[in-house]
Amino acid sequence: MEESAGMSLPPVARAEIVVDLAAIRHNVAVLRELVSTDEAGTGVAMMTVVKADGYGHGMVEAAGAARAGGADWLGVATIDEALALRAGGDSGRVLCWLGVPGEDYAAAVAADVDLTAYSTAELDEIAVGAEQAGRPARLQLKVDTGLSRGGAPEEAWPGVVAAARAGEQAGHWRVTGIWSHFACSDEPDHPANDVQERAFRDALDVADAAGLRPEVRHLANSAAAILRPSSRFDLVRCGLASYGLDPAPGHTRDLGLVPAMTVRASLAMVKSIATGAGVSYGHTWVADHDTTVGLVPVGYGDGVPRHAGNAAETWVAGRRRPVRGRICMDQFLVDLSGDSSGDPAAAGDEVVLFGTGRAGEPTAQDWAEACGTISYEIVTRIGGRFTRRHHDGGDPA
Repeated sequence: MEESAGMSLPPVARAEIVVDLAAIRHNVAVLRELVSTDEAGTGVAMMTVVKADGYGHGMVEAAGAARAGGADWLGVATIDEALALRAGGDSGRVLCWLGVPGEDYAAAVAADVDLTAYSTAELDEIAVGAEQAGRPARLQLKVDTGLSRGGAPEEAWPGVVAAARAGEQAGHWRVTGIWSHFACSDEPDHPANDVQERAFRDALDVADAAGLRPEVRHLANSAAAILRPSSRFDLVRCGLASYGLDPAPGHTRDLGLVPAMTVRASLAMVKSIATGAGVSYGHTWVADHDTTVGLVPVGYGDGVPRHAGNAAETWVAGRRRPVRGRICMDQFLVDLSGDSSGDPAAAGDEVVLFGTGRAGEPTAQDWAEACGTISYEIVTRIGGRFTRRHHDGGDPA
């Protein structure tokens, strides 16, 4: 796969997000091979999570690439996302898991989407939706094993299981899965991981005793799928890693994953400034030497983190160039000094905010570290007035 940094920017693009579908397809295939079995050698299915517009990469396009890479399932948060996948042509297994009272469960049942319930109240609503749709729902149950977020708490779990079994016997649904979610899988030695896996196994015993026989039991997200084979069960849910980013920085070995997103823009202006000149709002950076700065025509209104000011780096004219001063709503400045050849760049030249890193350009992980956040936030928040373009390997220009 080719580097994206240093490629000539098409003159029509002011600022764009370029997504390499071949990278997503490659990453899913790599992950599928890595986690294809559990500790006992039993086969494990792969879910690619495409919620939040495919982690900023474009949900329908990312889903197609994931299916081509071998994804058995797709995962989304909301019913709207699941229905958008169906409208986009996907007909495979899709699980959604975040509902509120009054959701249109009938539409999801009619679209053959697997739904998730956390409570008996939610089960009641899904039963009504199944009746309205005129067919049984496909239902999964989520148990809270220690994240203290969505999912039935331990004390409510037996009641949820009993209600789910009764609804299955009544023909309202088929229970297709039981699952939970780790809180600390990106810290493989954290004691909560053992506690949660034990709690999940206990919850499965409760469900089994009640007569539930789900198709899939799943607990592992990207980090756990890679680092904790005992948690793979029948299915793993890989989100961030599918887009080529490390779900547990400092703990995962190089798997050959390729970041699928390159974010770049055309320099709007290049100017010289003198020693002592303050840069951007608040003059949080003052030039300590005569230098040249480049104006990048995107800002926090486009999802560029404001915390990147005086912290992150970009790639211009074959070198990393630091962000100087505060990120503004529509623009920010980079320092172009230090090039012995004179002015290193001109208006219209390419600036890469982050990309694959193969040519030396910053990555989303580099921006995350500079901003004190995680790469999930960097790729999912970028957008605004950026255009997004998909290509399938090779030169994104």
